[in-house]
Amino acid sequence: MSAAGTAALVVGPVLLGAITQRTTGLGLALVGGPFLVAILGPRDGVSFGNALQVVLCVIVLVRTHRGVDTRAAGLLLAGAVVAVPLGALVVDALPEGPLLVVVGLLALAAVALSLVPRLGAWLDGTPGALTAGAVAGFVNVTAGVGGPALSAFALARRWSIEVFVPTAQVVLLVINLVALASKGAPSLGGVVWLTGLAGIAVGVVLGDVVHRRLSAEAARRAVIVLALVGALATVVRGLSVL
Repeated sequence: MSAAGTAALVVGPVLLGAITQRTTGLGLALVGGPFLVAILGPRDGVSFGNALQVVLCVIVLVRTHRGVDTRAAGLLLAGAVVAVPLGALVVDALPEGPLLVVVGLLALAAVALSLVPRLGAWLDGTPGALTAGAVAGFVNVTAGVGGPALSAFALARRWSIEVFVPTAQVVLLVINLVALASKGAPSLGGVVWLTGLAGIAVGVVLGDVVHRRLSAEAARRAVIVLALVGALATVVRGLSVL
């Protein structure tokens, strides 16, 4: 396929993912990721998503940084930084199918755990933050979807969307930078990169509008749905290549 044809297919998922991420804190990896992998292949699709996430996280964080929970972000990153290099090693050592099934189920379990008050309370403390960060980092580098683990932690803490959006961007920014450094950037045409960046820019502007009109309860439900969809999509992807 030509670079122009690839760019035309890429812009929709990136735009939708950027809108969703500006609105709820998550989205590019969960909404756009599966399409990017289908269009560009597993390696380039995940790496391209990592690179775009770096740009998107910076833009969203600039607009929302006042709401960051710095202590929680530090604990999440402490867990993530340890797990990302381990995930990179696992990617090279294990078959893709079984690995995706395992990490998808792991992310799904984290979200389910957060929805049960007595169990989710464990995620609210320091060990829970470190664990959530580690799972997010590991899952992000292996499957490109670190969001469900962060959602589980946020739901357990009963964060408002104004806290979750910027705090998630801090963690996702570092995770994606480390993942990109460990795997390298994809070799794609300039028009594909420009289209992806344009999709992010337009998506953030539209996401600002949606965010202002979204109620707190609707935002919470959207985070839960996105997290579950992302985890389930990872399992399905793994089963499809077994």
